[in-house]
Amino acid sequence: MSDFSELIGQDKPTLVDFFATWCGPCKMQSPIIEKVKEEVGDAANVLKIDIDKNEAVARKYNVQSIPTLILFMNGEPLWRAVGLQQADVLLGKIKEFQKKEK
Repeated sequence: MSDFSELIGQDKPTLVDFFATWCGPCKMQSPIIEKVKEEVGDAANVLKIDIDKNEAVARKYNVQSIPTLILFMNGEPLWRAVGLQQADVLLGKIKEFQKKEK
């Protein structure tokens, strides 16, 4: 969990996709997350957290439905969405919080 805390504690946006391997919508979210990761490059962190392997992290952030996407910066959750999200929405949120930090 300390690595996770370090990543979300950075002063750049960190988008976290909480998912499970057995979840249908999560499987559809996965290529979208990869596309977002490619597009943002080093400007933001994009991670996937398997809730079955990281139950404590999922519990800490009250993940009850999946996929859940949470955007963190400086360790604080700034935005949250439940369910399948499109790349333009995710990229827009990342850019929105990048601008607030500058």
